[in-house]
Amino acid sequence: MTGADRPEPLDGPDGTGPDRPDRPDGTAPRIPTPRASIEDTGQALPDLPEPPPAPAPLVLEHRVLKSLLGAWALAACSAEEAIAVEEHLGGCGPCAEEALRLRDAVGLLHPEESLDLDPGLRTRVLESCLGRRPPRIPVPEWAVPYDAETARLDALLQDIGDAEWHAPVRLRWFEEEGPASRKTTVAGVIAHLLAVDGMVGLALGLDDPLGPEAGVPLDPAHRTEAYWRASYFPPTRAVRTPWRDQTHELVRTVSFAGGGSGRLPVPYGTVAAPDSGAGPGPRQTVELPLRDSMVDRAFECWIHAGDIADAVDYPYAPPAPRHLHRMIDLAARMLPGTLAERRRSGLATPPRQLVAAGAPGRSLRLEIEGLGGGEWLIPLDSPAATGSREHEVAHVALDGVEFCRLAAGHVSPEEAAAGQDGDREAIRDVLFAAASLSRM
Repeated sequence: MTGADRPEPLDGPDGTGPDRPDRPDGTAPRIPTPRASIEDTGQALPDLPEPPPAPAPLVLEHRVLKSLLGAWALAACSAEEAIAVEEHLGGCGPCAEEALRLRDAVGLLHPEESLDLDPGLRTRVLESCLGRRPPRIPVPEWAVPYDAETARLDALLQDIGDAEWHAPVRLRWFEEEGPASRKTTVAGVIAHLLAVDGMVGLALGLDDPLGPEAGVPLDPAHRTEAYWRASYFPPTRAVRTPWRDQTHELVRTVSFAGGGSGRLPVPYGTVAAPDSGAGPGPRQTVELPLRDSMVDRAFECWIHAGDIADAVDYPYAPPAPRHLHRMIDLAARMLPGTLAERRRSGLATPPRQLVAAGAPGRSLRLEIEGLGGGEWLIPLDSPAATGSREHEVAHVALDGVEFCRLAAGHVSPEEAAAGQDGDREAIRDVLFAAASLSRM
């Protein structure tokens, strides 16, 4: 902009510019100076209101201030009382010490809580949701423990770091007369669960995680070893995704199949047939109905989740009581058959009173205490006999979690903390049979 283009300044009252003094060089300042700063207008500025006076501090006697210490520690005093107490604490040593003790006591009333979510929160939320709107395709009741335990284990796996997947874990079980074990890692345990859960998947027509070349399904131990050998490298956290996908597929498949699918047989390998007198017969297939097999898989998932939690130093709670009861009930129902197998192998005492199938015979009363517990009558001389309280010859009492640890081979029969009464041979046979339910 040229000088000719500049707008002329407006004249002030004295013709020197727009109500502002000129600079020494005769030009007007760019920013106008406030009028009140260059001339006295003769008008008085309005008076500002005076700030309200500060409230006078409370003047309280020593005994009153001392009586307020508890309320002060709980932050329950008024503002004036709190100021009075704090000013008093600055000059009274005994009250200051008492106040410190009270503050520490208040801290104990609010213990620190873990930031981890309650493992049962998922179940409670789902129950609340399903109570308002039942599912169109519900999960069968016998598959709910497996759904819950796999979800709990997956939550644990989500929290562990990469290095912890290689933490050493020792799988433990019981064979014949003594303990057995196999060393692996956290990732190896998940690979083991993936391989054994695949047996249930095969029965449902799903793909085998061992691959199409796996052939006839083997027993759990051989399937696990085959899966480990087929891996070019030791399992890593990458095994979590196929394991989790398979658990979801199993629950989804049994849900669509409906509750009637619970009778579907699931093979668990073979055992030697009973000796007919002319030598051992051909091997026979061991099977469980699908409804029991899903409970069995929930039980093993919980046990191995505990193994993983121990390896990474993480707390892990038992299953919900109703799920624990199903696991204990399955183990109790399997005891007569396992006892008969041990007897055929010469590992248990011979039967004393053979009775017809379905008839009552000598029995042991198994009392499981605590959450998920109950009582079961175990026939001793034949798996086809009926347990009878009138024919009870022994009584064993065990805590529910302790019994499950025994059935998992994590506690030896001699070390099981059991209350015992009655026939000692029968008690020993049943405790060893419970330990023999375990496997790799």
